[in-house]
Amino acid sequence: MQNKLSWRSKLSFGMGGFGKDLVYAIVSTYFMKYLTDVRLVDPMFVAVLFVVARIWDAFNDPFMGMIVDNTRSRWGKFRPWILIGTLLNAVVLVLLYLDVDLPATQYAVYVGIMYLLWGMTYTIMDIPYWSMVPALTDNENERSQVSAIPRFFASMAWLVVGTGGLYFVKYLGNGDDVFGYSRFALAIAVVFIVTIVLTVTQTKERVVATSGTGEKTSVKGMIRVLAKNDQVLVVLGIALFFNMAYQLSNSFALYYFEYVCGVKEALYATYTGVAGIAQMGALAVFPTLAKYVNKRIVFILSTIISPIGFVALLLVGYIAPTNIILVGVCSAIVNIGIGFMLVLVTVILSEAVDYGEFKLGTRNESIVFSTQTFVVKFAGAFSGFMSAAGLKIIGFVPNEVQSAGTMMGMRVIMIVLPAILSLLCLVVYKRGYRLNDKFYHHILAVLRGEEERAPEEAVQTK
Repeated sequence: MQNKLSWRSKLSFGMGGFGKDLVYAIVSTYFMKYLTDVRLVDPMFVAVLFVVARIWDAFNDPFMGMIVDNTRSRWGKFRPWILIGTLLNAVVLVLLYLDVDLPATQYAVYVGIMYLLWGMTYTIMDIPYWSMVPALTDNENERSQVSAIPRFFASMAWLVVGTGGLYFVKYLGNGDDVFGYSRFALAIAVVFIVTIVLTVTQTKERVVATSGTGEKTSVKGMIRVLAKNDQVLVVLGIALFFNMAYQLSNSFALYYFEYVCGVKEALYATYTGVAGIAQMGALAVFPTLAKYVNKRIVFILSTIISPIGFVALLLVGYIAPTNIILVGVCSAIVNIGIGFMLVLVTVILSEAVDYGEFKLGTRNESIVFSTQTFVVKFAGAFSGFMSAAGLKIIGFVPNEVQSAGTMMGMRVIMIVLPAILSLLCLVVYKRGYRLNDKFYHHILAVLRGEEERAPEEAVQTK
């Protein structure tokens, strides 16, 4: 077992989560609205763009994971790529929102290229960042902290962008939304670089493979790691449904509160503000909760709480759609569950890394965590496609009063679909996740050389 990880390292690692999620939040939350309502780009073009970008990521992300796992340098295999990806992604973010004066067709080509590059450069940074979690410590309590702290800072980033984003755009643009978004993106890019520099200078990997030959991973080896580690596939399914639900409700909230509830800025700021606070509260108590409550129970509660909040939000939308207090209460219920799930997904994926080394004899953090990066971006594409294509299907007209049928469609996209997707996480977990406490403790003991390997069936309990 490693010596305790210092709080300076924990907090420095967490600050990177703040910077990188500022970047992801401005794209995930505002980019589609920016294209459809500010740049007046056809929603179907946006939908197709999101799908094409994620198809490319399906090939790009695992290969980036393989590249990181094969990296050998005096600074480790994660930090060089975190820094390189951050610098590239910050530049592309600025170009994505740049105030360029181009005809409609040329602008569509420009923004399409920039969005593809944004996804690629985000991958370069995000995969090694999360891959460091199981490499920072092998202590279960510390790993819960290391998983929760960056999620806490990430929720803070979403709080800043969600509650203040529209106001920042208005203030920085002085009435010109295009210019406001451009300046807002530039400010976020600067903060992104500063926080990641703090991460790469104050943290380093401490857990290395205890088995295997140390040879570099080939393409065949990458496929073997992803195909043979059945627990990675289970976590991948959980993360997929969770991120689809989370990002769909987030990306559509602006449309819902403006066109269904009739109050955009105040209700949206309240909903996202309470969401950030609720998530940070859940993330703050998670490490303590994990010491005393079985992880399986916490997971089940997390997947049930959010759908309850969505049902409440649906009812409020009919009874008192402009009531800020009720909207805030619904947001708190939804996002307490989301906060727990954010850290749980990282924790169980880290456990899947250990299981992979136990089962296959190689430790491949970046290949495993590349699946998380791909899932997050695929879920973003799904939410973007469902939102953009859904707007087209339900007859949405920008900047106009919507019909009753259109508003009903918006309720389904914003509330009903995310609630169903949240419950699917529980179905996958109960049917497929096998790393219960007894089995996982045996895995760690074997990897540390403290126990002899026993058959899986002998150390598992239902």
